[in-house]
Amino acid sequence: VKLHAEQLSDLKGAVLAARHGALSVDHLEYLGADGVAAMAASGTVAVILPGAFYTLREVQPPPIAALRQAGVPMAVATDCNPGSSYTTSIPLVISLAVLNMNMSCDEALWSATAGGAAALRRTDIGSLHIGAQADFALLNSSSYVHLAYRPGVKLVDAVVRNGECVAGALA
Repeated sequence: VKLHAEQLSDLKGAVLAARHGALSVDHLEYLGADGVAAMAASGTVAVILPGAFYTLREVQPPPIAALRQAGVPMAVATDCNPGSSYTTSIPLVISLAVLNMNMSCDEALWSATAGGAAALRRTDIGSLHIGAQADFALLNSSSYVHLAYRPGVKLVDAVVRNGECVAGALA
């Protein structure tokens, strides 16, 4: 089960999804304390969608501090669709997560990589470790925090997928 819930109001979708062992619940701008507790108890991943939040000019962000305090794993994704989120840019949504949703740079980067993998219950992607696919981007930057603080600047120098360079300086 994966569910879009609590985007415009708290209809208790997250509680229902967690009760059924959902992999993830997306949006969560209006998630209540009962939803946070249910997701924490079930291990359901909170998928934060900063692009939709930005495009729709929402004013209430998801309860990031409550999710963090409860130990709910978070993912950051684009939610690319023609109605409410027009971007496919992960660097942009990392930036929006930091600037508009009070996530730290570390938290936003983890959420966009390992957190996304967790939302799919995948351990072979999302981080670099023995046994994982060697998928990563090389940045032309002094720090990964520039992903958050320099939106729109081309920072990716090369892309490696499954251990082979597919684009950029190393190709």
